[in-house]
Amino acid sequence: MSNDKKISAAVAGRCCILIGCIIFFAFLCRLNNINKNSLISTEGRSFEKAKVTRIITDNLQESGIRVGNQTVELKILSGDYKGKQVTATSASGYLYGAVCTKGLIVTAVVNESNGELVASVYGYYRSPALLGLVGVFLLTIWLIGGKQGFYSVIGLIFTFICIIFLFLPMIYKGVSPCIAAILVSVLVTVVTMYMIGGASRKTISAIIGTAMGVIIAGICALIAGHLSRITGYSVSDVENLIFIEDMTDIKVGELMFAGIIIASLGAVMDVGMSVSSAIFEIHVKNPELTIKELYKSGINIGRDMMGTMSNTLILAFTGGSINTLVYMYCYDYSGRQIMNMNDIAIELIQGISSSMGVVLTVPLVSFIAARLIKLKNERN
Repeated sequence: MSNDKKISAAVAGRCCILIGCIIFFAFLCRLNNINKNSLISTEGRSFEKAKVTRIITDNLQESGIRVGNQTVELKILSGDYKGKQVTATSASGYLYGAVCTKGLIVTAVVNESNGELVASVYGYYRSPALLGLVGVFLLTIWLIGGKQGFYSVIGLIFTFICIIFLFLPMIYKGVSPCIAAILVSVLVTVVTMYMIGGASRKTISAIIGTAMGVIIAGICALIAGHLSRITGYSVSDVENLIFIEDMTDIKVGELMFAGIIIASLGAVMDVGMSVSSAIFEIHVKNPELTIKELYKSGINIGRDMMGTMSNTLILAFTGGSINTLVYMYCYDYSGRQIMNMNDIAIELIQGISSSMGVVLTVPLVSFIAARLIKLKNERN
């Protein structure tokens, strides 16, 4: 192919990508045009940044502990009430409130009632620290990864956009959470793999294998849930979810399985691209290898990844339920009681189903990559 044709093809490809992005974001804007049902009344209430200017009444006891509420004076630093002074209370709880000192920046819940402002301290103002942490993380990926790191950052941002602005609005409008999770997973896989590997047979094999691995994880979770009689209604906060289901079109019973599909995506995607890249690299170094030999090489490479990725998923789900494990250990639950608890059953289903997706992705990607190499050789 001449240089002019290559340039024309590159320009055409970029134009198609640009048009696709415009259509996608236009679709997201239309999809997110939702009139949400009001689950609780929030009229007149807002969360604002505020500064503690004075401690009116402290709750520190002589014993050194805090009991009851602090009464403080706040200066509102954001929103419609910016610059106003208001008296507020701050609870001494673990979930809400803050130990206020003069000059502390907090998040305040501000309500207007009969022309008067009523406020309470919701918690510490954490936005700068959290946004800074995210920024440092993305910048580190970019600096260390170079061009590939930059594409990885774009992929992470795209994944976040798909979860917040595509997956959640879809299930809110009544789309099956499992179907929505599969669609989002496939879309994220295609975009991420394309940015990392470009338009190539290596990328195609990784995309197909990853999509099949994620679907397998979801199917395993559905089967395990059916056999163990675990559904999306078996979670601990089911009462709140049932209330949401009654007030919206969300199919709460499928949320747990949709979560498993999304949770397994990262690990399955990693295995899929790694195995596919290794097989194509082996083929470049030794074109004389047969399809069977390439397939075996992919399996051997994947075996080393199965254990680490499965451990990653199991430990991630275990870490999410560490409070439950400590609770059971301290209260000395029996083995039979533990194995028949909903929380433990859910964690096992999540970890094992996701790991099954990872394990089965290895032979799938190995087979697909080997077949695509064979088709290329036959065409040549």
